[in-house]
Amino acid sequence: MIYLDNSATTKPFDDVIDSYVKVSTSYFGNPSSLHGIGGQAEKLLSQSRTQIASLLHVKPQEIIFTSGGSEGNNFAIKGIALQYQNRGKHIITTSIEHPSVSEACKQLTDLGFEITYLPVDKNGVVSIESLKDEIREDTILVSIIHVNNEVGSIQPIEEIGRLLEKYPKIIYHVDHVQGIGKTYLDFHKAKLDLCTISGHKFNGLKGTGVLFVRQGVRIQSLISGGDQEMQKRAGTENVAGLVSLAKALRLTMEKRDEAIHHLTALKKAIIQSLLKMNGVKIHTPEDSSAPHIINFSIDGLKPEVFVHLLEEQEIYVSTTSACSSKKNEPSKTLLAMGVPEVEANSSIRISLSHESKMEEVPILINAIEIAIQKLQNVMGERNGI
Repeated sequence: MIYLDNSATTKPFDDVIDSYVKVSTSYFGNPSSLHGIGGQAEKLLSQSRTQIASLLHVKPQEIIFTSGGSEGNNFAIKGIALQYQNRGKHIITTSIEHPSVSEACKQLTDLGFEITYLPVDKNGVVSIESLKDEIREDTILVSIIHVNNEVGSIQPIEEIGRLLEKYPKIIYHVDHVQGIGKTYLDFHKAKLDLCTISGHKFNGLKGTGVLFVRQGVRIQSLISGGDQEMQKRAGTENVAGLVSLAKALRLTMEKRDEAIHHLTALKKAIIQSLLKMNGVKIHTPEDSSAPHIINFSIDGLKPEVFVHLLEEQEIYVSTTSACSSKKNEPSKTLLAMGVPEVEANSSIRISLSHESKMEEVPILINAIEIAIQKLQNVMGERNGI
């Protein structure tokens, strides 16, 4: 099996699963309980928060545990909108955000908020000038995805942070879900106020994540109840999951330099081979893109059929964002980049991990060639050729 859908989810590290099982069986107490078993769970929770904060170079009190990227993005956008709505109701984001951002913004329009969606160029990158032109007196939030989940384009997060530093009333949120472990992002250098990460994107477990909230930034809770997570997110904490999250992040950060180098070489080899095929269009930009994502289309390709043909050869890729893959609609990201609809409707995404191997590249390319030939034969039979 060759698994190449790592932008959708990653295989957990063995140590991550071991941590989850051990904590679930031996330290299963509720961290809010007063007795000793609860105290053990609370200690593990606190240690995990401290370790994650250290790895991200932030303060422990700036780490809010969540269930993952979608909750983190919704919490950041809606929580800030509700907290600062008396200051203004204008939010700026991009036209290529993950659905957990774009749909959250869409919901806020029903509450009277106005959303500006920044355009992107052919490489899927926003312009600093276009952002500057859209800033208004009533702008309260700018939310920008770091690495696009479909094509891998990287936004100029630090440059945006330097611009927004001139507008102290604007809160700056970054969706770092696809970037963590595959790129570099200094939260302080980028002047971030909020940042979202998700455990299952870096070999952790589903249902775990973090929202970084810079000290001094106020945010309205979306889940009411107890006083957990510094009174910002009610609900009994997933202690086993969060201990495993800290483990996954530590292992990821230890391997980051090596992984980026490895992924870059793999990506280059795959793209070079794809470009030798007739009718292939590469949509991932050559520069300013993450090392683990390759988006391409092939003339006349039905992507869902292509995915299943590769699956028959035990190779797993995807058509678009996992959250949108079953909608059978053209990629909004590719359309925003100016890609023709026929190509945007037939795109394929390969997403690599540190476990991907160079010796798998020729196997992948051969499988793609076989799948294309099968599709062409079927089309020829239908056309009577």
